[in-house]
Amino acid sequence: MDEILMQGSRALLRDVILFSGAGGGTLLRSYQRQVAQAIVDSVLKGKGLSLVVIFPRQSGKNELQAQVEAYLLSICSVEPVEMVKVSPTWKPQSINAMRRLERVLKRNFISRGRWSKHSGYIYQYGEAMIHFLSGSPTSSIVGATASLLLECDEAQDIDITKWDKEIAPMAASTNATRVFWGTAWTSKTLLARELRVARLREEQDGIQRTWVLNAEQVGADVPAYQRFVDEQVGKLGRNNPLVRTQFFSEEIDEEGGMFPLNRRMLMLGSHSKQSEPEPGNIYAFTIDVAGQDEAAMLNLETLANPGRDSTVLTIFDVDTQSMCDPLIRKPTYRLVNRLAWQGVKHSSLYGSIMSLAELWSPLKVIIDATGVGAGLANFLQDRLGSRLIPFEFTQTSKSDLGWAFLSTIETGRFKEPSPLDEEMSRQLEYCQYFIQDGPGKIMRWGVPDGTRDAITGELVHDDYVLSAALVSLLDRESWGRGESLIVHQKDILEEMKF
Repeated sequence: MDEILMQGSRALLRDVILFSGAGGGTLLRSYQRQVAQAIVDSVLKGKGLSLVVIFPRQSGKNELQAQVEAYLLSICSVEPVEMVKVSPTWKPQSINAMRRLERVLKRNFISRGRWSKHSGYIYQYGEAMIHFLSGSPTSSIVGATASLLLECDEAQDIDITKWDKEIAPMAASTNATRVFWGTAWTSKTLLARELRVARLREEQDGIQRTWVLNAEQVGADVPAYQRFVDEQVGKLGRNNPLVRTQFFSEEIDEEGGMFPLNRRMLMLGSHSKQSEPEPGNIYAFTIDVAGQDEAAMLNLETLANPGRDSTVLTIFDVDTQSMCDPLIRKPTYRLVNRLAWQGVKHSSLYGSIMSLAELWSPLKVIIDATGVGAGLANFLQDRLGSRLIPFEFTQTSKSDLGWAFLSTIETGRFKEPSPLDEEMSRQLEYCQYFIQDGPGKIMRWGVPDGTRDAITGELVHDDYVLSAALVSLLDRESWGRGESLIVHQKDILEEMKF
């Protein structure tokens, strides 16, 4: 076996395209070949290294994995060796990984017709096998052995305790090579931990164990990829946490203030507040319905708790000029007025909102339809019809809203009059975020319950912020041409039949 492995190692060094170029396969890029060589070299020479590979999204990480796996299956097929690949979820991640391997095995003339699949998750080529397993917290995977290679895909989403207790021991008895694949996320992930350890060992012995690429490095090899990333930056903003992690391999904090000073500065516009609409402009309303204690209230006409948050209606001027920018293609939202009601009956709120709608003729009205907000939303929908967009807050929908709001701010498409009004400024200062572990990228955000102003001691709410954030939902709308929107808006008063 040692002689065969050494022959395979020498063959690798002579042919950097590995298995990928044979039989019409996909030719690996230069940055992929470097990683492939290091993995195969560690496996075939029994080095047992722990390697960390962090690539930007859509840069060929998964194709590289499949090529390396297929190559090792073929070169090590004369001995009963095993590889194990763990993904955060069975569906879709493990299933997708198996499909990629099958595609490589089928299209390469060396492996075509020489492999088989067992038990739905085991691939065999000669005597060599690879097992695909789920690393979700509830999966039962104790007992598998990785005698040749142990892979952890999307390691930033694998629970550290799960890895240490159930997965890492799979390679312990054989000192198998371990590869942690992934995309940057927070500093508290398994991927981040293994990256720090690998870099420390690099300093000690000079053997490269880490490959951390960003979009610019990939773009140097693949111009089309650079154009793709430029488009994402245009849509989301360079400092958006998702852009920083997914495309530039920069770790972010898993918790902290959601609106630091530099982000608040981005929110400031050069316009002034308006008390009435300007002819020809397009307007939208966003409404956060007072929450906190509504769930316990049975009579919607008696909502009057002086300690609660407010119902906040924010009025936006929708500027469609930014839709002409080929990298943005979405409107800009300028906040022109904000109104708040505390402890006001829903019947009175309904009348006030409809009066404002008569004045401003909003093209869209987004309303928090969670809890008792659903009643007010239903009343308004009877009059506003398809112009009303109800939104229900759940853990997932609020997380999505938070990410979307950050994108709107980071691309310069959310603007408040300067300076920020006192209450909005206070709520932004106290608004926090926390990113949960796992593949969902769930962000919990808002002003923590019970937060009090450090100076006044008053409770701080986040109703102004939530109302403002709802405007990012307008990015989902099909705006079409700005001229047609203006014509459509002129017809709204007649359609509403005041």
